Amino acid sequence: MAEFRTKASPTKTSPKRADGKSPQDQLDAFIDKYAPELAATARACLKKMRTRLPGAMQLVYDNYNALAIGFSPSDRPSEGIFSIVLFPRYVTLFFLQGTKVPDPKKLLQGSGKAVRTIRLESATDLDKPAVEELIAAALKSAKAPINHNTRGKLIIRAVLAKQRPRRPTK
Repeated sequence: MAEFRTKASPTKTSPKRADGKSPQDQLDAFIDKYAPELAATARACLKKMRTRLPGAMQLVYDNYNALAIGFSPSDRPSEGIFSIVLFPRYVTLFFLQGTKVPDPKKLLQGSGKAVRTIRLESATDLDKPAVEELIAAALKSAKAPINHNTRGKLIIRAVLAKQRPRRPTK
């Protein structure tokens, strides 16, 4: 499969592909490549994040190592605040501007220049008070706010033809 990129205008719905698949159909197909338990966890996490961030643009990258669904106030990846990322063995919540987020309980992992992460065992991890505090702090310190009065959009940004297996090897 060749690399596929599409970008939607902020005022229009992300278009269907030539084969008639909507962005949600495409995302469902990407998630279906994972083990059923992991796919269920990812879908539940996405549902919670969509409820929490109704005006967010969701930017999807089906990359070599993982599937990433970013949440951003615009269609610019540089403004992204969170990503739900699926790896073959786990789901992770990425704080894309994580170095700006106060973390008194030391839950955030990573030592890079910007990103911090939390591994999610289940979607209920997103409801833990300490995680909710981190999400609120990330939203407060973000470069740009998410407008909760607008309707969010799902945008497939990149699909790489060459990918690692999406299920753990035995």
